Amino acid sequence: MAADQDSGRRGVRTVLRDNGLLLACLGLFAVFFLGMVVSGWHVYNEEQVSHQSAEISLPQYLRTGEFVEATFENWESEFLQMGMYVVLTAFLYQKGSSESKPTDHDAPQDADPRSRRSDPDAPWPVRRGGAVLWVYENSLSVVFFVLFFASLALHALGGARAYSEEQRQHGESAVTVWQYLTTSQFWFESMQNWQSEFIAVAAIVVLSIVFRQRGSAESKPVADPHLDTGA
Repeated sequence: MAADQDSGRRGVRTVLRDNGLLLACLGLFAVFFLGMVVSGWHVYNEEQVSHQSAEISLPQYLRTGEFVEATFENWESEFLQMGMYVVLTAFLYQKGSSESKPTDHDAPQDADPRSRRSDPDAPWPVRRGGAVLWVYENSLSVVFFVLFFASLALHALGGARAYSEEQRQHGESAVTVWQYLTTSQFWFESMQNWQSEFIAVAAIVVLSIVFRQRGSAESKPVADPHLDTGA
């Protein structure tokens, strides 16, 4: 029994160690998302009171355009950032950055997967080849852009609902989703997030040339010269 318990504890520790980065990110997401929900609910009710309208419950708030718009406006920019970063790093280089592929020799990521078609450990699409492999070798960017456009659509739906509610409070007409897409409000909400994502990417690309973080996969080894390119 004791041996089984020790084995179980080792198994749990192994799972936590092998998946710690994902679990930490999901945990932080849950904390901050809950904080956003609760604080957004209070802000919404404060605005309701200021407009002499009734307060709403938390479940009701989760169905408002305000909440949907605020959530997916941010998710949309994150998925755009990651999708563009995946694509740009496939073709562009930055001398000295840990975020770039090497400039003076081929990178492992550029290897033709067709040469490993007979490898039994290769993913199924590699062994299958053809159109399936073509889709698979571009699947990371495709998935990010699917998530981006899905978030963009939900941002537009929630934003149109929130915008229409504000219009009605001022005695004006509601708008459709397509009409909302032509407003400066929609593009301001989008661009204010998109620009911040790319300045953050530019910052890590440039700062990783000179600065280091020992133990991080995003940094070059501490003793490497500044002009060494790649992790």
